[in-house]
Amino acid sequence: MNRYDQAKEMFASYGVDADKAMKALAGIPVSVHCWQGDDVVGFDGGGAASGGIQTTGNYPGRARTPEELMEDIRFAFSLIPGKKRLNLHASYAILGADAGKVDRDAYRPEHFAPWVKFAKEIGLDGIDFNPTYFSHPMVRDGLTLSSPVEEVRKFWIRHGQACLKIAEYFATEMNSHCLVNIWIPDGLKDVPADRLGPRLRLKDALDEILSVGYDKSKVYVAVESKVFGIGVESYTVGNNEFYQNYAATRGICCLLDNGHYHPTETVSDKIPSLLAFYDKVALHVTRPVRWDSDHVVLLEDELKEICKEIVRNDATDKVMIGLDYFDASINRISAWVVGARNMQKALLYALLQPNAKMKALQDCANFTEQMVVQEECKMLPYGDIWTEYLKKYRFAGDDWFKEVAAYEKKVLKERK
Repeated sequence: MNRYDQAKEMFASYGVDADKAMKALAGIPVSVHCWQGDDVVGFDGGGAASGGIQTTGNYPGRARTPEELMEDIRFAFSLIPGKKRLNLHASYAILGADAGKVDRDAYRPEHFAPWVKFAKEIGLDGIDFNPTYFSHPMVRDGLTLSSPVEEVRKFWIRHGQACLKIAEYFATEMNSHCLVNIWIPDGLKDVPADRLGPRLRLKDALDEILSVGYDKSKVYVAVESKVFGIGVESYTVGNNEFYQNYAATRGICCLLDNGHYHPTETVSDKIPSLLAFYDKVALHVTRPVRWDSDHVVLLEDELKEICKEIVRNDATDKVMIGLDYFDASINRISAWVVGARNMQKALLYALLQPNAKMKALQDCANFTEQMVVQEECKMLPYGDIWTEYLKKYRFAGDDWFKEVAAYEKKVLKERK
């Protein structure tokens, strides 16, 4: 009997079907972010990340052109198992002849047509989209949609409206929904004199963006809260209470980023709370270290708990999983692959839990046996199931880093 068969029997003793778990994992889409490959710079002339966002490090080989970024994504995705989507920011528009003539408030679907062509070529499940409300001269005094300056506010409203139309294009072309996630950097460095005014302006601006009209069966809109950012430590306009109430009253999604809350809060606990009220929940998975620092996702306890809540609540088709991190201190391809594979590992870990058994133990108040089962299951051979999963779906095993090292030597080091 080989190791997989032995492991399969061990999981079966807890009522878990390993074959069924692997099949389920293969069907769960994960939206992988494009911005890990170029340090959130983009191609529309915005330059290095600003507006509460900071990428640290200068590892050789950053993608500088759309062609280089697509080349890196193609290679990285070839090492990442499972169903994948591509998550784009508007700053990755490929403007061509319109460069210098068209600003973000006038972007059109044709500026993203090369991305659609690319996504189809590599067989992606869909494209998700983010308006880019940072790294731009029209971010005035750290404000965009909440700005008291009408010219600034109207510019970013038009940008949001343009992004909804581009999202419809993505959804139609890819024959899959497009999640549009709105995050803004707006806030103040020191104690504000007016907390309500900026939030009322933000509410009205978001209403105006949504008023443009879009196909809600194709485009899912989400708003993303945050505790604070660099330079806006004292006050964030789009905080959790504001966006959860806005999403609930407007019939849109609330996006949970597990780096955007107080360290004592956990997104794993928030997911089932939102599932009680929302048909869809959007998720950005990152790894905060003391703050929202967007480190590469590791296979840590909170990631496992997030995935447990998605799986045990039968919400793999309700929670839209996306990745959001950027590390320029290490090989960027490796960062992509490590984080995405860890997301897959955590989902498999959740799928291999005896969830029905443990729920039943909880409901009959048998907390002693529940604890025993939880702890004994931690020592089951998950790695053997993961190895079989990679073999079954023909993806690179534990030796994938050799391919990354070869790619770095052949491709990345040639980018001077």
